[in-house]
Amino acid sequence: MIEPILQCDVAAGVARLVMNRPGKLNALSDAMLAALKDRLTEIGNDPAIRVVILAGAGKAFCAGHDLAEMQAGRAAADKGAAYFKDLFSRCAEVMQLIPALPQPVIAEVQGIATAAGCQLVASCDMALAAEGTRFGVNGVNIGLFCSTPMVALTRNIPRKQAFEMLTTGQFIDAARARELGLVNRVVPPETLAAETRALADLVAGKLASAVKIGKRAFYQQADMSLAEAYAFTGAAMVENMLWRDTDEGITAFLEKRKPDWAS
Repeated sequence: MIEPILQCDVAAGVARLVMNRPGKLNALSDAMLAALKDRLTEIGNDPAIRVVILAGAGKAFCAGHDLAEMQAGRAAADKGAAYFKDLFSRCAEVMQLIPALPQPVIAEVQGIATAAGCQLVASCDMALAAEGTRFGVNGVNIGLFCSTPMVALTRNIPRKQAFEMLTTGQFIDAARARELGLVNRVVPPETLAAETRALADLVAGKLASAVKIGKRAFYQQADMSLAEAYAFTGAAMVENMLWRDTDEGITAFLEKRKPDWAS
């Protein structure tokens, strides 16, 4: 029986997606990108799911695009231009879908996260990495500058450090990734899954509607001027304050009891 390329398990409001091509280091093949897009879209429309964990089976999180498949695409079309344009467009859709989801997405990273795999980590809202994990945007080593992975990377870490990674093709370790802001925490490999799940459960226990509005505002305000950001987030706070569940949460806090939330 053939196992699905993308496994999904849902429990207690948390969906755990596992990229399941361990023999190919979970490379982002056409099939993997399609599976991620379809499943993430489904999750985004499911109010019962409050948090998403994205993981990779086997010894690596994700090694980026499937280079063998890319070379086959080059040979099959007019010098590959149409195929490559479509491929990078589909990949960008998936990367943009993650921050656009109403649910927070947490990357659970081990082994290596390279090129588009590193882009995938950078696109997630939070990330935990096992000790010993390495991160890189290494395309320059084979003559392909990681231009699309650069987009998410430069929105996670300082520009000069990102440029160094992009132009040298060198890896950084998990500790350095945490220093730069690419991951939130570095944990022992044997506790990675448990600690990621604990973080997911913690977030899943919050008022889902508040997290949803907060995530949307988080990304939208980041691209605004300071004045625009305060005006936008002020309006979001007003909307949030008028909810029945927010009223209940504040009242419960003042009365030193657990809130009775409807959602």
